[in-house]
Amino acid sequence: MTTADPSTPDTGTRYAVTRTIAAPPEAVFALLADPARHHETEPTDWVRGSLEEDPAPLIGVGQVFGIEMFHENAHGRYDMHNRVIAFAQDRTIAWEPGQYGPDGELGTGGWTWRYDLAPAGGAGDGDSATEVTLTYDWSAVPDPLREEFGLPPFPPRFLEESLAALERAVTAQ
Repeated sequence: MTTADPSTPDTGTRYAVTRTIAAPPEAVFALLADPARHHETEPTDWVRGSLEEDPAPLIGVGQVFGIEMFHENAHGRYDMHNRVIAFAQDRTIAWEPGQYGPDGELGTGGWTWRYDLAPAGGAGDGDSATEVTLTYDWSAVPDPLREEFGLPPFPPRFLEESLAALERAVTAQ
């Protein structure tokens, strides 16, 4: 079941949805911390795969991982490099997408993706579940960039579908 997160104020610059997934937080976090599996959390084919052939798992703040992306509005295929901005093992992971400029510096646009995980009990027989809150926040994006990119680029339903895709991926293991 997916619900809007009542603890997140509606500022008009953030979406947050919550879903209980029938898997322990460690399993959910392991998938989210594996750049090679990020495409499995995508309800469309926007996220294609890791730019690295055998990417290392995400282990801390400051780490950057590359993802191949595709969107018709962005003229097809493009690369994104995501900097981890929050990391608490089995609890929280967040990143800010960006691209490297000609100077070799990673520039970000101000939007972030964040997953917060909390144990949610289980269905019995030792099973456990995880309450996952996915937040897409574009509050730090400058107004001209918001207009240029048409932020947010999707409705809140996209996050609900993302959590459903995450659930399918983690429970299929």
